[in-house]
Amino acid sequence: MEVTTHHAAQAAGILLVASAATQIIYTALYVTETDVPRQMLWGLESVLFTLIAALAGALLGQVKRYHLAWSAIIAASLLNVVQVSVGLTMFNPFFESAGNVEGFSPAANAVVEFSFMIYNSAKALLAVALVVFSLGAGGVYGKIGASVGAVAMLSNLLSMAVGTDIFGELPVAGSSGVAATLLLGVHLLRVAEDADARQGLS
Repeated sequence: MEVTTHHAAQAAGILLVASAATQIIYTALYVTETDVPRQMLWGLESVLFTLIAALAGALLGQVKRYHLAWSAIIAASLLNVVQVSVGLTMFNPFFESAGNVEGFSPAANAVVEFSFMIYNSAKALLAVALVVFSLGAGGVYGKIGASVGAVAMLSNLLSMAVGTDIFGELPVAGSSGVAATLLLGVHLLRVAEDADARQGLS
């Protein structure tokens, strides 16, 4: 089955917006100390990013421009799947062991740090894609997208470098990364629907 650039970009945009929504819902439930259905939210997120990786891969082979953005989306999507998989399969066993085995806590904490390293890397890559597309879009939307993307990219790269959120208790890397993911999805929907903006796919 042949997938057109229009439909692939539209589908990728919808899935990126949906992935941002799962992260917003998870954060809201966590902050309000509500029971978080991790398997459902993280499992859905892994499915979404698996499909995004496939769609972006198809587009990378068809488009003539913005290859950096599409390759960043592919890499970020695959990293997101790995990060979510670590959370779903390793968090509970390691922390249960840490509660039962003396001296095991550092190993459990290392798994969490590993997960966040992947998380920051994926968010930085999605921010790169947003910056690339936004610089090409121009106008008010382009300026907003480039600004949010730049903040997300730098804060997540710095968080990777120091091993924790560079802004301490302020979740700048995570929140700006989610905002960048949402704006990237909106951009793909925009260029898929707007005939005047479809040069963003060519």
